[in-house]
Amino acid sequence: MTDRTDTSDVQDESPLAAAARRLERAVGILEGRVGELSTKAEGSSGQLFDIDRSQLASDLDDARARERELKEAGAEASQALGQAIAGLKRALDQAEAG
Repeated sequence: MTDRTDTSDVQDESPLAAAARRLERAVGILEGRVGELSTKAEGSSGQLFDIDRSQLASDLDDARARERELKEAGAEASQALGQAIAGLKRALDQAEAG
């Protein structure tokens, strides 16, 4: 893409001024493009965050359900171990007494 301007302005410019003008124009184009991309990203990121949020909420619910299951299984295992220990103690006591 070339910069076509009035040649009378260009002839009066120093090389540094011409370079500065080209740089300003390029920065302006870049800012415009970044603005467009930013607007696109903002428009879609809200949806992405909503999807992520709902997925995270679902994962959290699943993890909490699994936690409850594990607690219940732990309580059952603890109760079974307690009964087994009590049974072993009775058996040892009977073996010593007998």
